[in-house]
Amino acid sequence: MSAAADTSAVTNLIATYAELVDTGDFAGVGALFADAVFLGSGAPLEGGEAVERMLRDTVILYEDGTPRTHHVTTNIAVEVDEATGTAAARSYVTIFQALPDLPLQSIAAGRYNDRFVRRDGQWRFAERRVRIHLAGDLSRHLRS
Repeated sequence: MSAAADTSAVTNLIATYAELVDTGDFAGVGALFADAVFLGSGAPLEGGEAVERMLRDTVILYEDGTPRTHHVTTNIAVEVDEATGTAAARSYVTIFQALPDLPLQSIAAGRYNDRFVRRDGQWRFAERRVRIHLAGDLSRHLRS
């Protein structure tokens, strides 16, 4: 793969995560982290089943099966190490939410620090560190 193709593949994984969370596809998110570690505010989560369970236990889903959120990932910087088949990325995330009785608003903002590994020619998450720096009204997004 070329450096541009590797960067694009890693960027697509970052975007896929946002899409899967926003559509309520927690099994799909779990598949992204099948061989990875997810580090958020709690204990490290290893593997897809643990990540899927955490999302099902904490994120509120509505009648349409979604959390009614929109994750916007920006300022994505990817560094690929061709020799080792690894990559690192850092990005910003802003999470918006809207409900019939809740106007569209930003509910959180933070950063992702990700590591990736290429296995059998495919890029995969190896680790995601989530740091939320700014939090708004999360009462309709997360269970207490």
